Amino acid sequence: MRPFEIGVALPVMQFGSDRKTAYWADLRAMVRLLESMGVDTIWVQDEIVWFADDAEPQGAWDGVSIVAAVAATTSSVKVGSWVLSALHRNPAIIANTVVTLDEISGGRFTFGLGAGHVWPGQAHAAGLPTDAIYSRFDEALRIIMPLLRDGRADFEGRFHAARELPQVPRGPRPGAIPILIGGNGPRGQRAAVEHADIWSGWIEEDAGVAEMLPRLESLEALLGEAGRDPASIGRAVGVPVNPLEPAGVEAATISGEPAQIADALRAFREVGCTQVDIMIAPGSVEAVEALAPVVEMLRAD
Repeated sequence: MRPFEIGVALPVMQFGSDRKTAYWADLRAMVRLLESMGVDTIWVQDEIVWFADDAEPQGAWDGVSIVAAVAATTSSVKVGSWVLSALHRNPAIIANTVVTLDEISGGRFTFGLGAGHVWPGQAHAAGLPTDAIYSRFDEALRIIMPLLRDGRADFEGRFHAARELPQVPRGPRPGAIPILIGGNGPRGQRAAVEHADIWSGWIEEDAGVAEMLPRLESLEALLGEAGRDPASIGRAVGVPVNPLEPAGVEAATISGEPAQIADALRAFREVGCTQVDIMIAPGSVEAVEALAPVVEMLRAD
């Protein structure tokens, strides 16, 4: 049986209506706190800029740069991309980036990957493709996976190509870097069933387990169709958590006293999730400090 793991996503995106920014000095302090708490993984999102109606754009630090900085700053905690966007980068460069990050971390990197998304406006603004997102993702996987697993890729597609391309150097874990694929819908789940060690979904509207249940059922059905052992893939859920707010302030965010938050997170374990990844709010050192008793309670189980 897989252990129930606890991850925390660093607040690399601006937050709040006034678009506050967590600068590296604060992010580094959060990283040190999280490692001392004993969380399993520190995750870093991969976004460019979000546009919303009647609000200032919401920007983000570069995800790859922050993952590398976190890896170099820590010594024991796992570090992961949550999730690297296949839409933003060439697949061969993605594979080389992954191997490099695993080298920097000393073999502590978890490679989270997703198709990427055009919402809300970042793809258009950055000049990225806005069509055939999953067809592009499927082709990218035909290059990334052979490079990481076998050290070589040879593929000619409509959107991507790798022509007798070697992955050199191979890094500290050739063929063995853990791979997480994120996606709430069936196309992302199918990609995870075919390629990943962990599937990851995330809360969109209701921070209780009810929103995750149909996604977990869909994953089970796809595993059955593929003939894959259900025990061979982890099930992760990304959950917004605000430990500085009273309970029930926002439906999509878990908040309240530490015991209330811990109970709400345990509920995901009880329905079959093997990992909960906390999207901390607000993006402050104080919020991370307030998370410490929650992690301690979960670790005591």
